[in-house]
Amino acid sequence: MDWVLTAADLTQNEFLIIAGLAMLAGIVRGFSGFALSAMVMATAVVILPPISLIPMLWFLEMSASILMLKNGWAGADKTMTYGLAGGSMIGWPIGIFLTASLPVAASKTVALSIIVILAATLLAKIRMPFLATKSGLYGTGIVAGIASGLASVGGMVVAIYVLAAQSPANVMRASLVLYLFLTSVISLLILIFSGIMDVTSVIRGLIFAVPTMIGVIIGQQFFTERLAPYYRPFCLILLIGLASLGLIRTQFT
Repeated sequence: MDWVLTAADLTQNEFLIIAGLAMLAGIVRGFSGFALSAMVMATAVVILPPISLIPMLWFLEMSASILMLKNGWAGADKTMTYGLAGGSMIGWPIGIFLTASLPVAASKTVALSIIVILAATLLAKIRMPFLATKSGLYGTGIVAGIASGLASVGGMVVAIYVLAAQSPANVMRASLVLYLFLTSVISLLILIFSGIMDVTSVIRGLIFAVPTMIGVIIGQQFFTERLAPYYRPFCLILLIGLASLGLIRTQFT
């Protein structure tokens, strides 16, 4: 155990806490198809700074995606998912460029506020017909890419679009899984070329991928036909909660 703690550069308590958080986030990811990174970032930030969590989370997301990809590939709305991923590829460089010229805290506050408002709007069953157009599809993808580059919340933007589509729960979940898998290649390249991905991050990512995968397997068991009607409201409330927590943290950092 000592060599694991040394390699991960963590104390025993820090290690156990992050492992528990990774498993809990994995359970939520297994059910909802998203929110793993947002959950870990919102909680584990008291132990590790965001710059250290971001590269570690790539491994957690990828491990979850590998476990869920079979159903994601088969059940996703591929036209929608490819459009969102394509738009995201355009938006990522824009977001990274803007990061150098805009205050990060202000950018994150705006992005998270928009997510809270949109999620609350959908929860109130207010339709947003413009999202159903091709412009809405590619525009959301671009905005998600910009949000990823600015504040690492692009997945939450895409979740809003997918949940607004009013598709069956299994299609919404599969589409989110496929989107996160497709965009993982983009994020890996950015992490490598920016120098953020270092050896310690790789070690932490590989270690904490194990409890994450256990959590995903558990979470998948909860996605049943009986619970499917609760999928959309659960995800919208989850989005509001995570975004609100992010807003609170932004104001005190």
